[in-house]
Amino acid sequence: MRRQLVRLHRWFGVGIALFLFVAGLTGAIIAWDHELDAALNPSFFKARTAGTALSGLELARRVEAADPRLQVTYLPLAAEPGQTLQMMVLPRTDPATHKPYPLNFNQIAVDPATGDIQGRREWGAFSLARINLIPFIYKLHYTLHLPFAGGVDVGTWLMGSVGIIWLFDSVIALCLSFPSVKAWRKSFAFRFGRGGYALTFDLHRSGGVWIWGLLMIVAVTSVSMNLSAPVVRPVVAFFSTLTPNPINNPEILRAPQPRDRVLSRERIVQLAQQAGNARRLKVPPGGVYYAEVLHAYGVGFYETGNDHGDLGLGNPWMYWDAATGKLLGAQIPGKGTAGDIFMQVQFPLHSGRILGLGGRILISAVGIAVAVLSATGLLIWLKKLNARRRPAQNTKKPQSPATRTAARTPARSEAEIAPE
Repeated sequence: MRRQLVRLHRWFGVGIALFLFVAGLTGAIIAWDHELDAALNPSFFKARTAGTALSGLELARRVEAADPRLQVTYLPLAAEPGQTLQMMVLPRTDPATHKPYPLNFNQIAVDPATGDIQGRREWGAFSLARINLIPFIYKLHYTLHLPFAGGVDVGTWLMGSVGIIWLFDSVIALCLSFPSVKAWRKSFAFRFGRGGYALTFDLHRSGGVWIWGLLMIVAVTSVSMNLSAPVVRPVVAFFSTLTPNPINNPEILRAPQPRDRVLSRERIVQLAQQAGNARRLKVPPGGVYYAEVLHAYGVGFYETGNDHGDLGLGNPWMYWDAATGKLLGAQIPGKGTAGDIFMQVQFPLHSGRILGLGGRILISAVGIAVAVLSATGLLIWLKKLNARRRPAQNTKKPQSPATRTAARTPARSEAEIAPE
């Protein structure tokens, strides 16, 4: 049985090592995406004008009036002091061609005092330019920048599948790390004095044992991040009811009607304020998102600058029909069924934000550890592969008397240096 597990661990590990190496390093970086992005691109984040800031709603009006080609799809309702207000945009349809206007950007940085656009970029573009570097790394983390093929998001599915294999392989690795009850202490030890292959093996085996629980959390949540709708939610729904929401349950959406008119963002914010008060939320509406494909609005509730949710289970979100203003659903942290709360905790755990600053430091360290485990695993595999090839090569060559004598001399087995 152990031999079969070793074989599975070897091939699972080899198959996903490079993917996990990339995911680990990029994950360690994007735990600090906002801070690094602001440091690299001060002109995109620092407001040029030191005047009184306008509301996000007014700024969105000015932006759309100045450039009719675009529509604002997401905006914070207020800018942080001294900072630009960053909006996501999409092109409108050109009535002459019935195609979207050509835009080479989907994110803008707006001076909150004047409404002038002081920066544009294509978030997630395949580009190593400084303005695009952190979004590039962020998207690399979960898609490898692989394109859609036949309507399938290949990168998202690939990295989600890697997470599933990693999850099973982590269980196998733990079983292999404790070959005997008497030698359990060796599975936690690092032979720093030995160096070389022995230390490489210990970094892989013992390093994985020490942080095994954290690795399992990251593996599970990585699957949830990439394959929530097709894989995780159906599994969770088997054990617990999940409250419908328009993001994951399009059947609750009303089909758009020919005479529908989209409600203004101002009206949706009013509805959000009323709903937030009714539910006694402690934070105000902080950002508005319009999903044209869903014909719905989403409103996040958070203090200015806390759109990611820097502590706990994240921010509340509510959704409204864009034409009727009917409330379609709500996701309130800590509220709902056991399944709802399980899904709520996935991003805060994966990003480390559930524990605030300390959690982000921890998740960065785990990301580096994942890269180290992947690299050491490949080194161990390559060494054993070479060791298996040498006897085969020797049998093909005529042996001298000295070689035959050496071959008969017992040598220390690899298991003595670093047992499986």
